[in-house]
Amino acid sequence: MPSTIAIVGTGYVGLTTGVGLAHLGHTVICADVDADKINELRAGRIPIREAGLPELLSDALADQRLSFVLGSEHAVAEADIVFLCLPTPQATNGEPEMGYVLAAAETIGPLLRPGTIVVNKSTVPIGASQMVATALGRADVSVVSNPEFLREGTAVSDFLNPQRIIVGGDDPIANQRVADLYQAFTCPVLMTDAASAEACKYASNAFLAMKLSFVNTMAAICESYGADIDAVTAGMGHDARIGPDFLQPGPGWGGSCFPKDTQALISLANQQGIDFALLRAAVDANQQQFDRVTDKVGSVVDLAGATVAVLGLTFKAGTDDTRDSPALEIVKRLTARGATVRAHDPALTTAPNGIELHDDVFAAAQGCDAVVIATEWPEYAKLDLSRLAEVVNQRHLIDTRNLLAYSDAEQHGFTYQNIGRS
Repeated sequence: MPSTIAIVGTGYVGLTTGVGLAHLGHTVICADVDADKINELRAGRIPIREAGLPELLSDALADQRLSFVLGSEHAVAEADIVFLCLPTPQATNGEPEMGYVLAAAETIGPLLRPGTIVVNKSTVPIGASQMVATALGRADVSVVSNPEFLREGTAVSDFLNPQRIIVGGDDPIANQRVADLYQAFTCPVLMTDAASAEACKYASNAFLAMKLSFVNTMAAICESYGADIDAVTAGMGHDARIGPDFLQPGPGWGGSCFPKDTQALISLANQQGIDFALLRAAVDANQQQFDRVTDKVGSVVDLAGATVAVLGLTFKAGTDDTRDSPALEIVKRLTARGATVRAHDPALTTAPNGIELHDDVFAAAQGCDAVVIATEWPEYAKLDLSRLAEVVNQRHLIDTRNLLAYSDAEQHGFTYQNIGRS
């Protein structure tokens, strides 16, 4: 049966969740404190690059299943279920900061109808459900954890084709009501306690980050011994206990989730006197990967005074998000060693940190001493290497995403380096 749902916060998670639930037939009211964002969303314009989201938003607005209001207090009074989709940024000690979530809970607490269910959709520390319950101050309101597993760039597809739904809380009836929101899906639904649901989100992201650090370090070993990381990961991926996903080497991992969530889990472990040495090593290995890529550039040009073109600044293809981007980590290291960086990214019109951004790949590469492919945008796999060779000063190509072939690069006179391929 369709529910009336309030979404507090319209970032990546809140907006995708709200639009997705409206698509499933629920009545959804999304709230935010940013008046300009609310006006844009009411007009059907979204502030992020996310495939399929504009179309679903337009349909939901046309069918009047979705609306946007300024301020959470104007969204929750008639809601059956309220989703908290608010930022939990990393504090200086590595712990997730709960200020936004708890402030919202305190605001809406007095306004909720008896029997309302409040859902933590944000990535929150273990034990957050109890913290939210205390902030709400309502014994007649249930708190449920329902972590999101949305990847930027494919968030709509991930929402509509989930691999699992996890619902955690102390009230079985409230848990079931939240699970029923997703009854159109055929994936497994895991019912558990709140702490276990909260831990699952961190465990999943931390495990994937460790897998990426492993394959990047394995790629470095392959380079040293003349092995081919593609052959190695193919052999690994056919083992059902390992699987092929997240075995693609690259410049390092980043984005809005992995860096924050790995540090949060390390901090949560430390609070209990547990040294998560394995995860700390994965974080350290990721920093080493940024250094290895920078060293690859430095092996072919003197970075002091060199001009380097960096192709791609977002943390991955399909998004305009540059938060904790591996590309920016590499840029930071290049400039620290004296290089001038020019960049191109198909999703960006302005660049962070004052980077010189060009709207054309070849304009960015003009007169450069080396070219670094840092983000796996499909257009970079189809680079016109003949034209690139004409505009650069020196023909050095560092392909951190393994998009190109040795033979093609060498045919056009480039020295070519990648990650772990022979």
